[in-house]
Amino acid sequence: MLNVYFGNMEGAVYNTSVYFDNTYLDTWLEDEFIRKIIKSVDKADVISNKAIDSKALGVIPVTKLSGGTKTLILVYKDHSKVFNASTCGDNCAKWLLKIAKESKEDITINLHHIMDFGDKPFEIRVLNNNIVTHDMSELADFACEYIYGEELA
Repeated sequence: MLNVYFGNMEGAVYNTSVYFDNTYLDTWLEDEFIRKIIKSVDKADVISNKAIDSKALGVIPVTKLSGGTKTLILVYKDHSKVFNASTCGDNCAKWLLKIAKESKEDITINLHHIMDFGDKPFEIRVLNNNIVTHDMSELADFACEYIYGEELA
């Protein structure tokens, strides 16, 4: 299940891009699931463990992937930390749900904004209150409460 903690979370990795640049392993790019994330989010193809062919930027090093892609890869590969997924755009939301679904253990992320997880039903546990939400309306109510200190009208 995907767990979300809204607001400041002690111990969460806030600057995921810098963390990724200093911890990623070249072998991660051999994983087909990661290649699909890169293709979907950054519109790019993995050429090798050191190079990405981006439609927007040309051939780039792995460290030039978007912050959202880096965060998704960390969430998928490194379960020892909680990562700030506010570095991700809404185009990453489906990937967070897929990562949680495929994982044998719960996946926890930190958010400082309301991410749009779409119109389909889902199960996301809000760790601030330990309540499982099933759609964006429920999730947004709690997100507003814990991020902004107010409930939605």
